[in-house]
Formats: sequence, structure tokens, C-alpha cells
Amino acid sequence: MSFPTALFVTVLLLIGSGFFVAAEFALVAAKRHRMEKAAADGRRGAGAALAGMRELSLMLAGAQLGITVCTLGLGSVSKPAISHELDPLLHRLGLPSALSYGVAFAVAMIVVVFLHMVVGEMAPKSWAIAHPERSAMLLAPPFRALVKAVRPLIRVLNAVSNALVRLCRVTPRDELAPVHDREQLTHLVAESERLGLISSTDSQLLTRSLTEPETPVGGLAVPAADIVSVDGGAGVDELLRVAADHDRTRLLVREGGAVLGSVHARDALVARARGRVTSARELARPVPEVTSGTTVADAIDVLRRRRSTQAVVRDGSGGLVGMVTLDDLLARLMQPAA
Repeated sequence: MSFPTALFVTVLLLIGSGFFVAAEFALVAAKRHRMEKAAADGRRGAGAALAGMRELSLMLAGAQLGITVCTLGLGSVSKPAISHELDPLLHRLGLPSALSYGVAFAVAMIVVVFLHMVVGEMAPKSWAIAHPERSAMLLAPPFRALVKAVRPLIRVLNAVSNALVRLCRVTPRDELAPVHDREQLTHLVAESERLGLISSTDSQLLTRSLTEPETPVGGLAVPAADIVSVDGGAGVDELLRVAADHDRTRLLVREGGAVLGSVHARDALVARARGRVTSARELARPVPEVTSGTTVADAIDVLRRRRSTQAVVRDGSGGLVGMVTLDDLLARLMQPAA
């Protein structure tokens, strides 16, 4: 085979490998509910992609067969062709025949492996994962046609692999188990309300509980100017007076621009009952900090781990934005939408 012909075959094999890799990852990464919606809308290729997802095990076996054939082709055509072209060139440069052949073979191996990994596998995989539904609808029709042509062979190979899996006491599956993400669950809630299976109030409550956890706390925080706080040197009487004036049980303790923590009015009452002379600085307990971009779900997790009911909110530069409380965050999750 001439070198130009070998290069042409190499390009075809790389394209073929990339096609099978992209089709494999597209069928795995594509969301079932999106494919069903696309098929219902009559989009081209959606039906084939959905059918491929229903018999995923067979399709993956077909992809592996195609990738293996392309890999063997690169090894039997591309590597010898490149090595054959490099060997005389290296020999003319003064390398001994035995050494020139070894170097040419090594260079050919490196070039082919690099092209196969990058062009034939990694790039198509990244593209398919970045656009799973679109790539699945584009690649599924020709992919299923190729798999159909060699279906008997693939069924035999798949049966052997499933038998080996069963020997490990694992039941093979033909498709991915359905896992509902937040978007799917929100869609299910909306459909349930439309069909009259749940009330509008329940639908709003469920939808809010699914969507609000991703809301940043920056917009929910009590502004810094509205935070009720006392100076670190404030005594027990002043603590209780400020708490009573503002109808608060917890007060933020600040000293200059720093937040020392928070103090509970109960602690001040206990200190006064015991005749203890103390200050807000000594009674203050640490307060966790979050950023404006922290989600409601993450903020609740921080408060839970730190066993705190409130947290200070800061911006990207460390400036004080405000404060959020656990009660406010939970109320945000549970309050029906207006």
C-alpha cells in the first residue's frame, strides 16, 4: 500500500474511531426525558437515539467493536506505513539499519497512538459530553444502522460478556437505571399538577423545595445596616436592653470592623442571675461565615455542621454583606410561592 493511500486510510480510521466513541458517550450522557420530548416533537434522530438508549448494552458492545476494529486497522496499516517512510530517511541520516528501524517504529507508534487518543477518542468524547442530546440525535441513526448490520456478532459477544458478569454475581442491564435530577423532578411536579394529581399549593411547595436550594443567599440576607449588634465591651445590662428594644434573642457582637460572634440573651440572663460581671466579648460564640454566592442548600449544611442558627454573609472581597438565619432559610424552602 502506497504512503498516500495509507494516510487516507488512517484518516478514515480516525474518523471511524471518533464516530464510535462519540456515539457511545452521547447515548450514555443524553437525558432520557429530553430524548422523549424531542421524539414527541418529531425531531430528526430523536427516535433512533431513544431506541439506542433502550438497548444500551447492545449499542455499547457495537461501539466497542467498532473502536477495536479501527484500532487494529491503525496498528496494521498506519504504523507500518509511517515506519516504512521514516526508516530510509533515518538510514540516510547515518543511523545503522537496525537502529533506524527501531527508531522509525517507535516514532510511528508514538504518532499513531497520539492521533488515536486525541483525535479518535478524547476530542469526540468531550464533544459528545458537552452536547449529549444533540450529538445523540445526530449520530444515533447511522450508528444503529451499523450495529444492525453486525447485530448477530454483537449479540454473541454481548452474551459472552453477560455470562462473565453473571459469574461475578452481578445482573447485567440493557439500559441505565432511571435517576431523576432536580430538573426532571420539577417537570414531574408540574405535570402532576396539570393532571390534577396534586393541588396547586402542594405543587408550589414542592417546586420551591426543589429550586430554592440553588438560590444564592446574598439576596436573602438581612442587610449589614439592619443587623442588630452590640459592641464587644457591652455589659450584661446593655445586652438585655438592646435585645428587649429590638425584640431579639440573639445579637451579633462586633468590635470595629470585626465580627466576634453572637450572644444569646439567655446567656446574659444566666450571667446576671449568678452575679457574674462579664462582657459581650466573653459571652460571644463563633459565627460561621458564607459568601453571597453560597446556595441556600450549602448554607444550611454549613449551619448544621457548625451547630449554629445564623451565619455572616460576606462578599468576594471579605466585606460584610449581611446575615442569614437558619429559620429564614428553612422558611424560604417551605413557604409557598406567591
